[in-house]
Amino acid sequence: MDDTNKILVIGSAPDATQAVDWDLSIFKKIVVINNAWRVIDGWDEHIYPYDFPEKNLPKSQNQNQCSVTEDSFVPAQNLLGGFVYAGATMVFTAGYWCLASHSPRLICFLGCNMHYPRGGQTHFYGTGNPDPLRDDISLTSLTACSRRLLSLGKRQNCDIVSLSLGPGELKIPKIRFDDVASYKSKLSLNTHIVERALNMEKKLGYYFEDGRYWNHLEAIDKKQLQDLDKLWINSVESNAEKSSTCGEDLAL
Repeated sequence: MDDTNKILVIGSAPDATQAVDWDLSIFKKIVVINNAWRVIDGWDEHIYPYDFPEKNLPKSQNQNQCSVTEDSFVPAQNLLGGFVYAGATMVFTAGYWCLASHSPRLICFLGCNMHYPRGGQTHFYGTGNPDPLRDDISLTSLTACSRRLLSLGKRQNCDIVSLSLGPGELKIPKIRFDDVASYKSKLSLNTHIVERALNMEKKLGYYFEDGRYWNHLEAIDKKQLQDLDKLWINSVESNAEKSSTCGEDLAL
């Protein structure tokens, strides 16, 4: 495993602009979501959904930059269970894209906490749509979606953290940027629960190859997904009794 294979994923929360002041050379790739290509110049991949406004796309890209659209990220996410189980919002999609396509050692999210205070700025460019908070069959629990991503990352020997230290619905460990290079996770998988959850997903069969699960809502039972959520929520354990290094926030 390449311990230098670290990926930074940048979203559009106000704190995303911190990246401007950081030495980002520690990251092998930088993936920007939707409008976050505007935060820094040196990104590698721009991931966005089919309905992202064309007017908001970058006017140009250099030879080292590329777009990641549904033609690429849908097959990648399908390899890890598809959209109904993963949570159909771009933070999770970007995470699964990185896991499936780059086999990283560490994924760091910035500006992706999914926190939308009432009044005031919600995005680095002002105010925006709180997409992860919409009423959607794939988002019955953002905590469960977060734990699922953590769990499947762990199964691939990849740790996943947030560099945004504030509140939010992305329930993953929080660390400081200065601690990225030395980060050692104190989380562990409950492998029994993970296997139960994956087996339940397989049994339910809520898998749609084109990714457009909303065309199949009649086939999806919300109560069953809520039962599945309970498993994923308990799939990751924090060794909180141990001394915490690197400033890791274990209060998942």
